[in-house]
Order: sequence, then C-alpha cells, then structure tokens
Amino acid sequence: MESALEEIEFLALSSNRVEVLRLLSEGRHTRTELAAATGASQATLGRILGDFEDRSWIRHDGNAYVATATGRLVAAGFTDLQEILETEAKLREIVDYLPTHAMEFDLRRLSDATITTPSATRPNAPLSRLLEFLRTGEEVRTFSHTFNEQTLGVVRERVTAGEQQFRGVFGQNAIDALADESGLRRQLEALLDADTAEIRVREEGVPIAIMIVDADVCLLLRDENGILRAAVDTDDDAVRAWAEDSLDHYWRTATPLEADALSE
Repeated sequence: MESALEEIEFLALSSNRVEVLRLLSEGRHTRTELAAATGASQATLGRILGDFEDRSWIRHDGNAYVATATGRLVAAGFTDLQEILETEAKLREIVDYLPTHAMEFDLRRLSDATITTPSATRPNAPLSRLLEFLRTGEEVRTFSHTFNEQTLGVVRERVTAGEQQFRGVFGQNAIDALADESGLRRQLEALLDADTAEIRVREEGVPIAIMIVDADVCLLLRDENGILRAAVDTDDDAVRAWAEDSLDHYWRTATPLEADALSE
C-alpha cells in the first residue's frame, strides 16, 4: 500500500487526475463528458479511471462513473489542501503584518480578498484603495489606531454633504494627533457636528485598523514602524461578522468624543 504522501504526489502530478476526481465527486459522468470537461484523451482517461478504480475511489454506474465515499473524501481533502496553499501563497508577502492574534476567522476566508501593496510607481496604493471605498460608501464603521488626513478629509466631506453615515472608535493618540493641527482639528470638529457621525475614544488605544464600508471590510496592515504595507479588502461574510463583533467590543469600551474636548 502506498503512503499518504505518495498518494498526494500521485494526484498532484496530474491536473487531469485532480479534475476527473473532482468531477466524479460531484456526480455521474461518462467518459465522453469527462473528455469534454478536461480535454484529456481517451487513452489518458482510461489510465486515470483504471488507477482510480484500483484505489476504489470510483465505481461504474451504468454507462458512467461516480466517486465512492472514500473517493469523495480524497477529493474534498485535496481541494482543501489546494485552497490552503493558494491562500498561503497569496498572503505570504503580508503575513508578518496580519493581526492574526485578533483574527477569529479561518485565513482561507481571505482567499478571494483583494490585496493592495505599495509599488515603485504607486507607493500610496493601499491608502488609495481605501479612499476608493470611502468616496462611494454610504455607511462607514471603523476601529483604528490612526485617522489620517486623507481619510478624515473624504469622510468629513461626504458626511457633511449628507452622503455618508460614519461611526468610529480611535485610540486617544490618533485623536490627539489631529487636535494638534488646527486644520485637521477643524475638520474633525465639523465631522463631530454632523448628525450622522459618532466617534468614540479608547484611552488604551486600538491595536489594529479596520474599516467596514457598506458590505466590504478593509484591513490596513502596518509594520512595526507604522508604515502602511498593505490594504486587504473582502466582502466575505465571516470576515465581516468578525469585524462587526470587534467593532462592538471597542465601541462598548470607549467613551464618546465631544468637540469641546479638542483643545487648542
């Protein structure tokens, strides 16, 4: 009997084997249907089907083939492994910046996420990606350790124009930094005056930066020096549920920010 690693290698060395087993795990298929779906020759299909029958992964079902219970198990496990490795490859360059200590969801939920990183020609690409969402979003909710000039400017403009609702929790340091600059302080005061904006502050800070814009969640990833390294955005339900639960926690443990608290 071959070892588990040998069986994995057996499947992995042929995309046709992987695809045929996946198709048969989903339902009955004739050899003609399998050939049309995979592009494999009849000779190749014959070898694949014979190897699968030897392993009891498939069986004849009339004039067609279908996966057995163990065949479906192998197909599901191999698909899971493929998805894990595809997600790992996608996250490899940013894994050091992910707040995994706080992320209470399976990382595979980020398999379809859009990852935006700086480049030589677009050093501000992550921030630009976030601003795209903010310029069109109708409801913005956030918890973050920072509130920069560009983000504040877009939010203030849209909220005061009646085009957006905003609710945010920030660390005290983020608010102090805005209050120290008169232009930014005035923008923050204008935002606080709007009926559709609420801001709360946490003395102990907020360790991560997340924005929920309508149905999308954007994670802003910074390195140990505070440099923005990536924006990761997704509309995955599980990620959004985690972000909303986290926001609720930070909101409940923060105090409302009043305009008169912004000292000159």
